[in-house]
Amino acid sequence: MSHRTARTPGAAWAVRGVGALLCLAVAAIHVVDQGGITTTRDPRYVGVAYHVLEIAAVVAAVLLLAGLVRPGWLLAAVVAVGPLLGYVLSRGPGLPGYSDDIGNWTEPLGLASLAVEGVLLLLSVPLFVRSLGRRAS
Repeated sequence: MSHRTARTPGAAWAVRGVGALLCLAVAAIHVVDQGGITTTRDPRYVGVAYHVLEIAAVVAAVLLLAGLVRPGWLLAAVVAVGPLLGYVLSRGPGLPGYSDDIGNWTEPLGLASLAVEGVLLLLSVPLFVRSLGRRAS
């Protein structure tokens, strides 16, 4: 079974391009928030999660641009959901060893991240579900 699209119309390619840009925006926002590519946030597990997210976002963008829609949209949805969940947990009850952001719901970079991730989630989930219904050519 092939996950690659066959002769993609221009509109479908454009939608995949938008998805790829949103994934890259998620990665960029998190690189800025952590203080650069080579910086790791404390506690260490949060810093590692940032790096994993950034790599996953770039991989999702590449998959989408390469026409691998099923894994691309699935990974894009994960790239959107992960930081949304992290935002709620870090601002609400806090995370183990990480209480700096508790109650900080209106941080501008966090709100930008929420907006990008929300749009990415709204785009990726239906397109992933639609890709499941397609038969391999």
